[in-house]
Amino acid sequence: MQRKVLVIENSQKSLQLVSKLVKKAGLIPEGANSLSEAQMRFSASMPEEYLCAVVAYALPDAPHGQAIDFTINAFVPTIVVTDNASDDTRKAILSREIVDYLVKENHQIYDYLSRLLARLDKNKSVGVLVVDDKRSSRQAMVSLLRRHNFLVYSASGQAQAQEHLAEHPYIQLMLIDYTIDDNQGVQYVAELRRAYAKEEMAIIGIASGKSGILPATFLKSGANDFLRSPFCHEEFLCRVMQNLELLESVETIRRVANSDYLTGLPNRRHFFYTVATRYRQHVERQSLALVDLDHFKRINDTYGHDAGDAVLKTVAELISSLFNDVPAARFGGEEFCIYLPDMASEDALRRMENFRAVVAETPVLYKDKLLSVTASIGLISAFDDNLETLLGDADKLLYTAKSRGRNQVCSRAI
Repeated sequence: MQRKVLVIENSQKSLQLVSKLVKKAGLIPEGANSLSEAQMRFSASMPEEYLCAVVAYALPDAPHGQAIDFTINAFVPTIVVTDNASDDTRKAILSREIVDYLVKENHQIYDYLSRLLARLDKNKSVGVLVVDDKRSSRQAMVSLLRRHNFLVYSASGQAQAQEHLAEHPYIQLMLIDYTIDDNQGVQYVAELRRAYAKEEMAIIGIASGKSGILPATFLKSGANDFLRSPFCHEEFLCRVMQNLELLESVETIRRVANSDYLTGLPNRRHFFYTVATRYRQHVERQSLALVDLDHFKRINDTYGHDAGDAVLKTVAELISSLFNDVPAARFGGEEFCIYLPDMASEDALRRMENFRAVVAETPVLYKDKLLSVTASIGLISAFDDNLETLLGDADKLLYTAKSRGRNQVCSRAI
């Protein structure tokens, strides 16, 4: 279900701009020029349809934030927009349990709003762990994070934190106070870095007082960032968001570097890395299959390269579906490779025969045409051979399958 965003703004220009940002985030804007109109629109929908609300602080029929109270009381996460940057207005806004607030100062504010809307949807699958021995500060951070739709967990010390990490592998961010377990916060960060790289888990160190050395100590011990308490609402949320965005940027770069651009399957380099690091030390019998699509050049020559791309994508989807438990990759052109660890040669052959039959029975729709494709497969099963030797043997078997008429699996067990 595509989620809605309730936009309450009496400025038509601002309403149009925010609605445009909402659409850009893949959400549905529902605009209202006043509190009364917003109440009417909201009553005609189900509350769970709304991801959040973007609400102007001052409206003609709600001059002192009454529209904010309405959306918060309706359990809709609320982002506030205001023209007034005075301290009194800020205090009035932050006294309410809002997600965040924006002052219309420059165009970058709307860029921040766009990122914030995207985050509210993503955050539903992001785990955050707060580790602080002081209940009041721990609960304050948990409250702020929950407003942003995070899956939030809290711990008073290292032992409880480790239990959460073991139970919830989707935790991506930790906030760790210096004072936990008799001032062991820095040491705990250093221990965590042995298990989690900075690109996998973001850690923000927290400390009170005015010591100038603590930020550097946390950072040198492996923290991604540092916050000095007491901190303001805005800085806390900005640092949380920026650290998570950095993790996602690194993951995007890694995915692009490791994936084939057309099919989305891992590329040859990542295939070799995965097999070498995750399987070779623990596998006794192993099988490797080289898959080559038959007469692929003929498809390109007859229907064009777009048709060939459609065929490659379809075959890649079949590989992803049928071999999602083992390493598989596109090696280049029309050739794919599948590694089958700890599997009897008979079982490996059975899986590859099933795959060959599925490929032959799956037509590829290209424009108004149904294209048929078959695959020839070389499959080698062995105990101790290295990957290069397996590839050489599989390639010879693939050549044999081609020479025998194609659309078949040629296999050998050593």
